[in-house]
Amino acid sequence: MSSDDKPAEPAAAPRSLAEALRARDDASLAALLRSRPDLITPVPTDLTQLATRAGTRASVVRALERLDRFALQTAQALAVAGDPATYRELLGLMAGDAGDPAVEAALPRALGTLRTQALVWGGDDRLRLVRTARELLAPSPQHPSPTGLGPTVKEATSGMSPGRIQEILATAGLPSTHDSVSAVAALTELFTDRKRLSALLAGLPADSLEVLERLVWGPPYGQVTADPAPRLRLLLDRGLLLPTAPGTVVLPREVALHLRAGRAHRAPEPVPPAVTAVATHRAQVVDATAAGQAYTALATVEELLKDWDEGGPTVLRAGGLSVRDLKRTAVALDVPEPVAAFWVELAYAAGLVASDGEVDERYAATPAYDEWLQRPAAERWAHLAQTWLAATRTPGLVGGRDTKDRALSALGPGLDRSAAPEVRHRVLSLLAALPEGAAPNAESVLARLRWERPLRGPQRERDEEHDLRTRLARWTLSEAELLGVTGRGALSTHGRALLGAPQPQPRSAQEPSGPGDKLPVHHHPTPAVPALSPAEQSAAAATAARLLAPLLPEPLDHVLLQADLTAVAPGPLQRPLADMLGVLADVESKGGATVYRFTPASVRRALDAGRTASDLHAFLAEHSRTPVPQPLAYLIDDVARRHGHLRVGAASAYVRCDDEALLNEILADKRSTGLGLRRLAPTVLAAQADPAALLEGLRAMGYAPAAESAQGDVLITRADSHRTPPRTPPEPVPDGPPVPDATLLSAAIRAVRAGDLAATAPRKPADGAPVAPGELPRTSSAETLATLQAAVLTGEAVWIGYVNADGAASQRVVAPIRVEGGFVTAYDHTADEVRTYPLHRITGVAELAED
Repeated sequence: MSSDDKPAEPAAAPRSLAEALRARDDASLAALLRSRPDLITPVPTDLTQLATRAGTRASVVRALERLDRFALQTAQALAVAGDPATYRELLGLMAGDAGDPAVEAALPRALGTLRTQALVWGGDDRLRLVRTARELLAPSPQHPSPTGLGPTVKEATSGMSPGRIQEILATAGLPSTHDSVSAVAALTELFTDRKRLSALLAGLPADSLEVLERLVWGPPYGQVTADPAPRLRLLLDRGLLLPTAPGTVVLPREVALHLRAGRAHRAPEPVPPAVTAVATHRAQVVDATAAGQAYTALATVEELLKDWDEGGPTVLRAGGLSVRDLKRTAVALDVPEPVAAFWVELAYAAGLVASDGEVDERYAATPAYDEWLQRPAAERWAHLAQTWLAATRTPGLVGGRDTKDRALSALGPGLDRSAAPEVRHRVLSLLAALPEGAAPNAESVLARLRWERPLRGPQRERDEEHDLRTRLARWTLSEAELLGVTGRGALSTHGRALLGAPQPQPRSAQEPSGPGDKLPVHHHPTPAVPALSPAEQSAAAATAARLLAPLLPEPLDHVLLQADLTAVAPGPLQRPLADMLGVLADVESKGGATVYRFTPASVRRALDAGRTASDLHAFLAEHSRTPVPQPLAYLIDDVARRHGHLRVGAASAYVRCDDEALLNEILADKRSTGLGLRRLAPTVLAAQADPAALLEGLRAMGYAPAAESAQGDVLITRADSHRTPPRTPPEPVPDGPPVPDATLLSAAIRAVRAGDLAATAPRKPADGAPVAPGELPRTSSAETLATLQAAVLTGEAVWIGYVNADGAASQRVVAPIRVEGGFVTAYDHTADEVRTYPLHRITGVAELAED
């Protein structure tokens, strides 16, 4: 048989994580970098550096925290298995002696996850957990294993005297040995032999077995006295309990696994909890309800910013709103304080409100608010919803305390939680996976999230109310309803589009449709809706706005005037009409229809703004579907007839009026005493108060004075809207490095491959002295120049050592193109581009080996 006909030899098993990564294809490396983006920040120079970075404690902890419960249970089982372990051994630890079809079906996926994330490497016959992960998950007295298992016999007897070990062998019925190592091996062999260990346990009394049962599922440590009871003495003499410290004993791992029937976990959870629906509604009902909430959200934000139009509450010295100002805002919006905090924070995150930066610092609307108001209603909603989905500021924390026991206030510091966007996105993804119109059971959503991201540490697991992700999920469900992303608890069509989720699953005729019926449980993992790029987010927001627009009520151009001096707006009003009506009348009640009330003060406010009585009559006649009631016309004419009859100017202030009798009436009124009035002329009164106080005082007395300028003209007083300088919305605080896109992944993998080629390429020895791996070649200037010039002629690649301007040394594989003027121009395989290098920065050059 020729050499060409020989079967290919199987690839050698990798000896390290770096070798395992070197054997991966580009798609597998891309999956690793996508699941652990911290490994690519910055891009490693080669695969050895990538493997080193993947084994650092911070990176491994972050990767473990992002595993689902079953993948984490698999890693925990590997931490108590042999090193290396076989797939059969791992399956036995997960499924137990009796086996478990669900575990057997799910284990390949969990192991694949660990391999993808480079937490496990090696073939099925030699599975190795990354050393740092093993140190984190393996049991120790200081950090008990989540499995509840203790140390092995070898680990527990490491400090025991040889004589004591021999005594244990004799009591257990084993022959004595010549050394402690063989004695521990014999005891381990006994405890791992199921038949022999069963026979040993069968000879124990029930009270001794009861002690083992209490320790079997952990914690495996117990306390004993200097003179233990007989039931404990039996266990200690046979090595079934081993002393680890004075007064402390431990159940060896081999014995515990036997008593557990081979299982590392009491309850493996290979299948994620299903998200169930407690009610279903027609899609039209869900969308209509969500659209109504979306309209209410827009109206609430507008009302909030209108209330702060002339300058909102002051900024606390430490930043944020005071408790009193938040209560006032809640009263003004007619919502509870937590809901008011949500709207305030949303407006702030959207860039619609900010601090004005003045000496007397106050919150006010930004110029972006005016631009936002000019956009169609659906686009305004999409802007708010998109901001909410990506924001890391968490309004639900308002009113709580930080780690230093300081109060957390709305708009103040300390409200950013980097996990918030990911939790919101995942909760909505779970809703999107339900059939159309299905409202989820909140507890099933929380159970699913806990499975996907199990809590680390038993204390927090026992107290779920303090789990941030649980609270974030609850807040997401309520905030999505407030914002109109969901309707009646179910994800709306425009909410689904905002998320970038696929079309909803159609319900079959057999599935329930009543509001109280539950949908069947589907025991399969819910695929995550992929995170969107900025361009995709903009496209999704535009699609959501397009779907929402037909569901929002069209703005009306009319009101219904009533004889009791009120006007009813049966729906949202066009902006010019709403603005004018807001000046001419006071809002009495809100809801599906808004009721406005006309009062002398509100009419005077419109006249002060420069409107005449004829303007007001024409405005009402144009926009009322009912005739203008006579009482309203009389009110306008009466206020207009008295408006401006009195004139107030600066003396420090004066009042003039052509009607002497009216001035006499004012002087005679006891309420005018505080104004310090005195007559200067039959038609002029002087006052000690300033013009503004004089105006307010006369109006409080029931008169309708008008202010005038120094030239005697009536001053038209319009309330100027207070705006901040241009402000940038707060940036979300990222939860670690962002997930790299396809372009960055491709470039990074290409650079890592090229760097690895430079680091591992075989080199020809120089002058008989081989170059050690990772060591830069050292050649003289003349040798370097000659070798590079020869490479230009032959077109071959060479290996160079290079030191950049910052003094950082690197090794590169280059194909020289031109050598002149003290520089070499070459195609750099490491960077995958043509570069120019100064010759004086090249430490040396070596030819690559022919193979």
